[in-house]
Formats: sequence, C-alpha cells, structure tokens
Amino acid sequence: MRLFSKTVVAGGLLLLAADPALAEIRIGSVLSVTGPASFLGDPELKTLEMLVEEVNAAGGINGEEIALIHYDDGGDANQARTLATRLVEDDEVIAVIGGSTTGVTLAVAPVFEEAGIPFISLAGAVSIINPVNPWVFKTPHTDRMACEKIFTDLNARGLSQIGLISGQGGFGSSMREQCLDVAGDFGIEVLADETYAPRDSDMTPQLTSIAATDGIEAVVNPGFGQGPAIVTRNFAQLGIELPLYQSHGVASDAFIELAGESANGVRLPGSATLIVDLLAEDDPQHDVVTAYRDAFEGHFDEPVSTFGGYAHDAFWIMVSAIETAGSTDGEAIRQAIEATTGWVGVTGEFNMSPEDHMGLDLSAFRMLEIVDGDWTLVE
Repeated sequence: MRLFSKTVVAGGLLLLAADPALAEIRIGSVLSVTGPASFLGDPELKTLEMLVEEVNAAGGINGEEIALIHYDDGGDANQARTLATRLVEDDEVIAVIGGSTTGVTLAVAPVFEEAGIPFISLAGAVSIINPVNPWVFKTPHTDRMACEKIFTDLNARGLSQIGLISGQGGFGSSMREQCLDVAGDFGIEVLADETYAPRDSDMTPQLTSIAATDGIEAVVNPGFGQGPAIVTRNFAQLGIELPLYQSHGVASDAFIELAGESANGVRLPGSATLIVDLLAEDDPQHDVVTAYRDAFEGHFDEPVSTFGGYAHDAFWIMVSAIETAGSTDGEAIRQAIEATTGWVGVTGEFNMSPEDHMGLDLSAFRMLEIVDGDWTLVE
C-alpha cells in the first residue's frame, strides 16, 4: 500500500505529498499540528493518517486509493489561507478536512467555497455553519450547544446566577457571545463578565472580581488551550468554593494534566470518547467509540482524544459521500455530505440537511465531571 511518496519540510511546514502517477483520490488537510493548538491538530492528523491507511488496505474508495495531502498551519490563520490556496491550485484536492481552530476555519473556508471544494471543519464556533455556507460543514458540537448544555446542568442544580471568564481568542469570544445570547432562555443571569488574553499567565484579578460579586453561584469559562487550565488552578488557589464549568474546547486528558488536582470538581460538556468504558453496551455510540478508541490507542500507544474523534467522524462522512457520489465532482460530493442522516459517529448521531451543516443535537453532548483526576458521567 503506497500512501505518501515523499515528505518535504519547507518553511517549518510539513507536506505529505502524493505521487501523481497513482490512481488516487486526493483529500487535503490543513491542521494545527504544531503551535498553541497542537493538542487539537496532532490527534486529528494521526486519526486521518490511520483511517487513510485502513481504507487503502481495504481497497480504497470505489477501487481508488486515498492520497492525504497535509499541511501544518501552526495555528496561524494567515498561513492556513496560503496553504489552503496551495491545496486547491497546486495539489488539486477534491475535498478538505481541517481547520483545527475557529480562526483558521474562517480564514480558509472562502478559499474552498470559491473553488467549489467540500470542506468539513473540525472547529467549534457556531459561526462556521450559521449562516449556512453550501460548501462548509463541521463535526464538533457548537459553542452555542456547549452554553445550552452547561445552562441545562445549572438549571438541574438550581443555580441561575453566574460569572463568565472568557478567553479573547476566536473560540472563547464566540462562545462568550453565544452564552450571553442564550442565557435568558434558561433563566440564567450573568452578573460578572471578565476576559483574559491568550498569553495571560495569571487570571487571579479577574477571578477575584468575579468572586467578590454578590450573588454569584457558579463560574463558566469559555476558552481552549492553556488559559482554562490556568483559570482552574487560580480558581483553586483563591479558594473559591463555587461550581466551575469549562467548555468542550478542553475536553481532553491534557487539560487534566495541565490543571492537576485543581481540575477535580470541574464540569464540562464532552463527547462519549472520554467515557468509553462508562457507556452502556446498548448505547448507540458504544461500538463505534470503542472501536475508534481501541484502534487509535493500539496504533499510537497514547490515549484517544475528543479532537481526534472529530477527525474520525469528518473522514467517514467524507468517504461515504465520495462513495455515494460515485465521482470526484465537488457538487456531487457536497450534496452527498448534506444528505447524511442517521449516521452514528464518536461525536454523536449526525442528521444533516440543507439548513443544518453539522447535524448534531444536544443529546450528542455528555455532561462530565472530573473526579480523582478522571472523567465521570453526570447522570
């Protein structure tokens, strides 16, 4: 099985280029494998490489091998746009999976839209699919859904007055806006609203301000990367005895490692990937999540992550669409992706339509709590 013919490192960017002499289906990828979002991009790329190898070993798509052409954007949106153009103009890919972050996704999406190339994003913001762009889809739950899941849990606990402390990056800013927008629907009152910059290393001033606000019953932290781990450690250091919620942007073992013992008690919405062994055998996701976990950990000897799961679902949705289309025509593939219904992945059950280019509902989220350094399911 020949997957890649050469590896070229240019300008710090890794290019896995396919041999043009092979009969192949070229799928492109732009991911943040290095840089501040590497905890997203690394498992995403590993998942794609593993699945491409699996499909090719089984005969490819309709008898043709997949050639994965990947570029590492390092988390730089401007660089990502340049690489997206290269995928279109030089590599002539027929479809793309990528966009580890919201900022990168929004930067590259217009390139693929203009070229008529189906693009499945692996980033979280609802703005990626709302309003609907005919050529852009996504597999992660949205930031708006994360707010709704958190607020539903707050309602169940009889809590309604919160403080927000949000990252100023693309994801954190977007989720903050979404939380503010839907708070009233759940009877949630935001009494404090603080933010922090991506490179901030101490959030005690913002947390002190929140803790001093009369009536605060819980704190919600929209954000991803190291920021939420710092917030969690500072939260414990200040001795704030309130429930702390994080977003699905930190739903990985790496967050627990960064936050240490301070992570205990933190709740966040996450995917079934993190609680494989807690799933009932008759859970619709049990078999697919277990198979992905076992394959990934057996292949790479490291824990599976939520983020790799987004790539898993994007890949199989894309492969199924190409098979259904029976061609490499962009419009045919786009229509097939859009017609995906009743498909159970590791992230949830996808039911897409012309009006919904994600296809997940709130049931795809599990409310998780970290207890003794591990994930538990909140019933």
